[in-house]
Order: sequence, then C-alpha cells, then structure tokens
Amino acid sequence: MVLALGLTMVSVPAMAQVVPDETVPGAGLDLPANLQIFGKADPNIRKATAVVNDTVITGTDVDQRVALIVALNDFKLQPEDMQRLRLTVLRQLIDETLQIQAAAADKIKVTREEIDKSFDRVAASFKRSPDEMRAWLRQIGSSERSIKRQIEGELAWGRLLRARVDINVSQAEIQAILDRLTADQGTDEYHFFEIFMYATPDRANDVFAAQQRIIEQLKQGTPFEYLARVNSEATTKATGGDLGWIRLPLLPEQLQAAGKQMSAGQIAGPIEVPGGFSIIYLAEKRQVLRADPKDAKLSLKQLTITFPPGTNETQATQRAADFAKATSTMQGCGDAERVAGTIGAEVVTNDNLVVKQLPAPLQDIMLGLQVGQATQPFGSIDQGVRVLVLCGRDDPPAVGLPSAAQIEDQEIEKRTNLRAERMLRDLRRDAIIEYR
Repeated sequence: MVLALGLTMVSVPAMAQVVPDETVPGAGLDLPANLQIFGKADPNIRKATAVVNDTVITGTDVDQRVALIVALNDFKLQPEDMQRLRLTVLRQLIDETLQIQAAAADKIKVTREEIDKSFDRVAASFKRSPDEMRAWLRQIGSSERSIKRQIEGELAWGRLLRARVDINVSQAEIQAILDRLTADQGTDEYHFFEIFMYATPDRANDVFAAQQRIIEQLKQGTPFEYLARVNSEATTKATGGDLGWIRLPLLPEQLQAAGKQMSAGQIAGPIEVPGGFSIIYLAEKRQVLRADPKDAKLSLKQLTITFPPGTNETQATQRAADFAKATSTMQGCGDAERVAGTIGAEVVTNDNLVVKQLPAPLQDIMLGLQVGQATQPFGSIDQGVRVLVLCGRDDPPAVGLPSAAQIEDQEIEKRTNLRAERMLRDLRRDAIIEYR
C-alpha cells in the first residue's frame, strides 16, 4: 500500500475534511440552522483555509498534516520554512480533495471496514497497535481521522485510475526498449534529483539568490526532497525532484557539464538553464546493464585503538604512526589478532557488509584493495583510530536484460502516472476553489 511508504517522507499525500451541512437537533429550542455570530469569535473555532467544490479544508486539517510530516522527518524548521510547508500541504490537501470528489462522481466507494483494516496495517508498519498509533498521533498533534482520510483518498484515486486508464504496450514498443538498452550497455547513467525555479530576466538575480539560500539549507542538513517539494517549480516536485536514472545527453547542456564533474553525494548549483536556474543532487552513478561494484559484499576485520583521556595531538599522532607501522606488516586477516595484540587494538569482524554501506571516502578505497590488504589508519582522538582489513569480497551478480513482462509493467506504471497527472490537472482547472 502506498500510504505505508509515503508516511516516511515529506511527500505524505494530503487529505481533506468534509464538513456536512446539517442541522443539529435543538432539544426543543428554537435554534436557526444558520447562525450569525455577533461580537468576538470563539478563539477555539478553526476557520476554513479553503473550500473546494463545497468541501471545506480547515486550518486543523493543515495543522494535523504538518504535524505528522514534521514528526516523521524530525524536521527543525524556521518560521519561514514552516509557512512554506503549510502552503505545500494545503496544495496537497486540495489535490486529494479533488481526487476523492472525482472518484465519488464515478460512484467509487471505499468502505469503512477497508479503511479500518488499512489503518491497522499502517500502525503495524510503525510497530504499534492501533490504540498506540492513535495515542501517538494525538501526542504529535495529528489525528486518526487525518490518517484515515488519507487512506480513503489513496484507495479511491487508485480505483478511479484503474477504472478510467487502459494502457496497452505493444510488442514492438517492448522490443524497441530492449534494443535501446542493449545499445546503451556499459554507458554511464546517473540518478539525479533537481530543484528548478523559473526566472525571467528581471527576476534572475532574485531566483539565483533564493537558490543560494536553498543550498545553505542543504548544507545545514535539510533533506533535498523536502526542499524540492517546497521550492521546485518542475513537474518532478511531487516526487521530491527525482529525475530517476538518466543518461547525461538527455539533460540540458549546462546540467551535462556539471554532472560530468560530480561524484555521488554531491550537489551543484545554482546552474543557469533555459528558463531559470537549477540545483542538482547526484544520488548514485552506474553503468547500464552492468553490475554496480559498490553492491559487492565484503568480509572485513576492523582493528581499533583508542586514546585515554587527556591524550594530546602529538601523543595521538605517535601512537597512530606505531599503529600504521604494525598493520603494514600484517599478512592477511589471519594475522590480524596477532598484530592487534602487539599494539593493544580491539578486533571486530563483519562478514556481510555492502560497499555502499561504508562512508563515501572509504568506498573507493575498499574497492581498490586486494584480499588480505588493509587500509591506512583513519579516525580521530575522540573516536579512536581504525584500520580495515579485507578478508573476502563477493561480487554482485551480472545484470541481464529485463524480461518483456518487467518492461511492460514499468511502461504501464509510467504511462498511468502520466495519465493521472493529466487527470489531476484537468480537475484543478475545472474546480471552484475559494481561499479563506
């Protein structure tokens, strides 16, 4: 189910509250159905933030969704960032309201039992019972109703898409994709994320400055996907700026030039591109239909020395030099315990570590080692100094062409998502939305 995954990111699908127009019995009192309040309004009453085709989205709806996103991502947001997040959530709430309404117009119904069962599964994914989940949601300022409305929206929209969208992928199209993959085998492809912002000539300086501020937020640890959803003006903002796996020739020349110089984990920008400016983040790099060496599993031994309190830099440097000299004479993993004993090092074994799990600077170092070789010492006075010894490497299996069925499924998903975007765009265009 999509919800269980979406809740772990800032992309939590939005939801709305439907406020019924009904009169509460007055227990014998002559109460009007429509009240006009004179004087100061009750501060506990939440005014509507927007009305979407007569469906009300209140400030409470926005607050509860924002609270959920902040809690799940452990965000520490400045006031201006919180306001941007609220606006993003409101847009998402409006979109989901339109989706729910469109499904209802096609007589698509989601039962209360289905929603309750889905809520229980979501709670289980958080390792909580339903009651514990409800208590946690109240604690963070969200609610059970908010989650259940989200579930209803996802189920309803998914069923509407299945009812309206019929995608066929021909055998000729599948074969063309297979041929293209074969021709591209061995070429580099990149997994980029992007934050694009439009800039007319008179706004270029302002947009450039805005992107510089975004880069500062990235340096401070704000997640790229969150900033893309809040700031990007490209269609990929809905997926956190994810461009997917792509070859450089398919990008604008300016992004190609930057991409050639980047390593995985790096960010570049602001980069002037046709129509505006972009910030790009390179998550991974690989070769088409080639196994990624960084998927190899390593068998390692780690030797660690620590420093007693009060050790100064000169003392630590000398001890690290002695450590390096001792480990340089080591004859493979079988000799690790003997060497550790001569210098008072601790030995830890890990037989199932994937190269990608190592810090980025160590990944290339480990890929360059032969079995039995050790790294140079690394670390700090506070955390100790370590050496890794490579005891074995299991290379990843060879990558073959995907099957025709896999390609068909991927194309159906891609085209369904495109059709869904068009449907939602049409719903927005025809909607009557009043902001309060």
